[in-house]
Amino acid sequence: MKKVLYVLHQKTSVTGDIGHKFKERGFEADIIRPPLGDNLPDNLSTYSAIVVFGGPMSVNDDEDFIKEEIKWMKRVIDSDIPYLGICLGAQILAKYLGCDVVKNKNDLAEIGFFEIEPVGDGVKMFKDQNIFYQFHTEGFEIPNKCQLLARGEIFKNQAFKYENCYALQFHPEVNFIVHLRWIFLILKKNPKILFVKGFQNLFFQIYIRFKHNKSISLWLDSFLDNYLLAHK
Repeated sequence: MKKVLYVLHQKTSVTGDIGHKFKERGFEADIIRPPLGDNLPDNLSTYSAIVVFGGPMSVNDDEDFIKEEIKWMKRVIDSDIPYLGICLGAQILAKYLGCDVVKNKNDLAEIGFFEIEPVGDGVKMFKDQNIFYQFHTEGFEIPNKCQLLARGEIFKNQAFKYENCYALQFHPEVNFIVHLRWIFLILKKNPKILFVKGFQNLFFQIYIRFKHNKSISLWLDSFLDNYLLAHK
């Protein structure tokens, strides 16, 4: 039986559409949450894929679990297991590879739906979908020997590939249910985010969600089958 490892960063975090799609493809799942005390596995041989999701913390934080996840990237890369880093997971990979993760020069965030510009091999990868949900205040530089796949206007780097690893600044795992869940948690726990520069109007977010939810889901199917899991 194939198995996927999910690394989540909050008690309330869920795997969303990615979890559904791996299950549809016959994967069992292990879930760990390092900020809550779970240990990163030393032995990765039982896994056919690894997905590290986002979180409200910064890769630049002086927290032990962040430092451990950055160091753990060496084990992941050496294993040659397909790796997908989303938002914080992408920034952890970039940080391990020696690049800075920084705020926008105008102190803008990307919270809502934003268009990306595919480049190189990303032109084919994103030919059917180039609008994705974002939720971040920092972005990554592109490490050496990495292949840039997509750019953005506010944060210039949106996706890259390194060996068997993919890094996405955006959140394809967020489907309609997860999106509503995030909005509820924002309103409940941290409504100040509503006033961050770059936070998209909630009604506009829901409108774009209706418009693009299905096409983002189809894009994720294509990405998993034709890219992340293609050689396994």
